[in-house]
Amino acid sequence: MGETHEAAPLRALLLYYSYTGQSRTVLQAAGEVLRDNGFEVQEAAVELTDPRYAKPFARFPMRRVWPDMLSVLPAQVRRADARVAVPDVVREGGFDLVCIGSPTWWSTASLPIRSFLRSTDARKLLARRQFAVFVVCRDSWRGNLAAVRRLAEWQGGRYAGEIHLTYPGDQLRSMLSLTSYLGSGRYRARYAGVRIPVTNVQPEQLDRVRDFAADLAERTRAEVIACRANSM
Repeated sequence: MGETHEAAPLRALLLYYSYTGQSRTVLQAAGEVLRDNGFEVQEAAVELTDPRYAKPFARFPMRRVWPDMLSVLPAQVRRADARVAVPDVVREGGFDLVCIGSPTWWSTASLPIRSFLRSTDARKLLARRQFAVFVVCRDSWRGNLAAVRRLAEWQGGRYAGEIHLTYPGDQLRSMLSLTSYLGSGRYRARYAGVRIPVTNVQPEQLDRVRDFAADLAERTRAEVIACRANSM
């Protein structure tokens, strides 16, 4: 009977918005582990298409770092929505696990992720499905996690856990590092005359992601098998 319950392959979706590629890198590391554990894994990048906000994020590095970053601050403060686009695979549904990669914008979930999670597509994707949250940020990860979890559960998802990865350095120096990277696309030793740490996700943090994904795979498989057994 156990073999019958496991006959259908487990499916996972890696859903993310990733301007600098950090959330994508994290989700892909998790995806490798899920594949090694027998999951069929697909990716879906959320695209910010709203003409009110999209232009500064249409190229990397940014042309004008502070004006471009501040361009979304009013929307973030209001927790506003924007027009976004997602690949067709999102609307196919039928995933056993949805991994949500959420960069932190001004201490909360990014505008693209928040907007998607309020959509009807999100309800179709998440209803009665397990989801896990992967947060990348400088230090203010709690507001991001709380927002993503609340919206995903509101859409009917079942919370399966989270991992958050913070960039090196204190509040000031990590901000200078990120600002430098956003404006140049390069890692520098100094910015505005101040020594700065490296920014973005570090290799040892990806090891944590892989460990988390392995545990997530095991727990998801156990729950899915139990659900399939109860439905027979």
